Amino acid sequence: MAGLALRAALPLGASNPKPSDEAARVIRSMTAFASRSGSHGHAGWTWDLRGVNGRGLDLRLRLPDGIDGLEVEARKRLGAALSRGNVTLGLKLAREAGENDLSLDADHLARVLHALDEVQSRAVEMGVTLAQPTAADVLAQRGVLAHGPAETAPDPELARALLVDLDALIADFIAMRNSEGAALTALMRDQVSAIEALVDEAEARLPERGDQTRAALRRALDRITAENAPVEEDRLAQELALIAVKTDVTEELDRLRAHIATARDLLGQGGAVGRKLDFLAQEFNREANTLCSKAQDKELTRIGLDLKAVIDQMREQTQNVE
Repeated sequence: MAGLALRAALPLGASNPKPSDEAARVIRSMTAFASRSGSHGHAGWTWDLRGVNGRGLDLRLRLPDGIDGLEVEARKRLGAALSRGNVTLGLKLAREAGENDLSLDADHLARVLHALDEVQSRAVEMGVTLAQPTAADVLAQRGVLAHGPAETAPDPELARALLVDLDALIADFIAMRNSEGAALTALMRDQVSAIEALVDEAEARLPERGDQTRAALRRALDRITAENAPVEEDRLAQELALIAVKTDVTEELDRLRAHIATARDLLGQGGAVGRKLDFLAQEFNREANTLCSKAQDKELTRIGLDLKAVIDQMREQTQNVE
């Protein structure tokens, strides 16, 4: 931060207001970006705030030195406004030099004067008379006088202006998260509806699958008993019952329907539901896997694979939800 040093403690303003009930129902994306520029007196700055998905809230701040309390206050305000995501906050701060701003380098001036004194002493020793240098001569030496701002006293007004702009930056960032979240919500609602349609299709397939299973078993038994005694109907019924138990997917379909209802509740509830949606997507996938393993039917297997594809797409979206 060129030419600017603020060492006074920052004035702590009121914390960010709590979100309204309507705002709390909004699902936010963790991916967003916002930037703002401002100025106060001769000081100018640029804020930028970036976020990507993360398991928790990871704040990374890149702030200039010399402003006591800025990092603490920035973390406090970001922590109050955000729940999850890898978030990076950056601030570039500089003071603009006025046309007539001059600064005197006292250390360099002392070195120049000492050098002039040495020159005068040597000249006297050698019997050489030199004219006394004027103040203008001294100031003309490189590095003694420079254009640009001198160190300034702490400016609490600048600190307040930075914090006000930070609040506006966070508001812009959240607005973009909300906008991205609305698009994610619409997409996931469509995916949940697609899952429901596939569950309906699977359920409608069960009676025909049962008939085909019985017919296949009958043909197999006919081949086995072609040269042997026929199998009793009671024994055949027992075998069919065992197969029915092993291949029954009713519970899987019921659990999928329960997950569909839960997903819709979470999407309507809003707020920081990303973790819950991610866990729910894992449960969706578990039931789809079981459905495929029990299918023993080409069409039901196809439905199970379609389910897994939609569920996988949905889980990709949940990774970005706060």
